[in-house]
Amino acid sequence: MKPAFEATFSTDIRQRDAQLLQIVDGAFADSARRSGEHLVCRPGCTQCCHGAFAINPLDALRLGSAMAELAKTDPDRADAIRERARRYLTEFGPEFPGDRVTGILGESEEERAAFDDFANEAACPVLDPATGLCDLYDARPMTCRVFGPPVRMESAEAGDEEAAGFAVCELCFTQATEQEITAAEMAVPHAEEELVLAAVHDAGPSGNTVIAYCLLEPSGQPPSS
Repeated sequence: MKPAFEATFSTDIRQRDAQLLQIVDGAFADSARRSGEHLVCRPGCTQCCHGAFAINPLDALRLGSAMAELAKTDPDRADAIRERARRYLTEFGPEFPGDRVTGILGESEEERAAFDDFANEAACPVLDPATGLCDLYDARPMTCRVFGPPVRMESAEAGDEEAAGFAVCELCFTQATEQEITAAEMAVPHAEEELVLAAVHDAGPSGNTVIAYCLLEPSGQPPSS
């Protein structure tokens, strides 16, 4: 089983992705400094590691590359991740709202609605259940990198500044004022990510997927139904 992301994680895209990750990780660190005790994210807190979410082709390439490297340096750990991914897709694959062979999420209104209820309580296959840590932390998707601090969510209507709010982990900022939340806002480099994504799309892959589909080798067996 393998998602339809056939483009090589080229040197150029890899370098641009590394620069992007430096920017976003720096932005997180800066927000964490301003958040103080309100940001309670810590190793072993795994609430955000449960439930499916869409990842883009750049995230998928990064995870696939990390898995290939891990298979060389720590094959036992790579095998454990792949086994968790196989169990995940065996259980939830039949309900996957998209192409169950490639892992590409569907774009229809019905498929988007179905994804809202897909694997909501399932642990991410990259989460080590023994340690509560991410086994591919350095290659984690952008959603994981920005989760926790206040991140501005734009209104559904472009330009509606008054309707803009913040997405914050429900475990964080529970005692913070609106001013403290605003002061800790994390600046997410959306524009920089879009530039790298454009290069990825030019190389071939397209469509969003979920993490489990990025972890298996082509010889992996897809869900049968």
